[in-house]
Amino acid sequence: MFIQTEATPNPATLKFIPGRDVLADGTADFRSKTDAAASPLATRLFAIDGVDGVFLGSDFISVTKGDIEWQHLKPMVLGAIMEHYMSGAPVSEGEDANDNAAESYAPEDEETVATIKELLETRVRPAVAQDGGDITFSGFRDGVVYLHMRGACSGCPSSTATLRHGIENLLKHFCPDVQAVQPV
Repeated sequence: MFIQTEATPNPATLKFIPGRDVLADGTADFRSKTDAAASPLATRLFAIDGVDGVFLGSDFISVTKGDIEWQHLKPMVLGAIMEHYMSGAPVSEGEDANDNAAESYAPEDEETVATIKELLETRVRPAVAQDGGDITFSGFRDGVVYLHMRGACSGCPSSTATLRHGIENLLKHFCPDVQAVQPV
């Protein structure tokens, strides 16, 4: 089994591509060992000292490290991912994704929200997934779009620039009702 790795804009997060499906539908973000209880793969990764976060996408795994250098952590993460896939254990027990957060918006904004979601799905999420993360819609109130940043995007030094100069400008262009974008 050959596992590719890619750097992400977040220096604390590395993207691992096992060449196999990871999650069939949605994404899953785990910020602690306790959160990862339903995922044998995430649990195995959190057993490694220095792993602070695990994000599962459709075909990749993003791992966020703590105060340890990648040169020491990367071989252990590669080994854990390989062991997991060789064991035949499922990536997740039960429901795969944990990205279905409650959404908040007024009923009269339904059309604007539909446009925002469509733009996020077709233009933003595929680009962000290439960097090992995900951005999901959380709410829309008083012209402000609230987005949940996950995986490599969470805590990324360039995430504010991505929100302000990329996503906010895109949404403003297609949705005149959008005045600002804020992370949740």
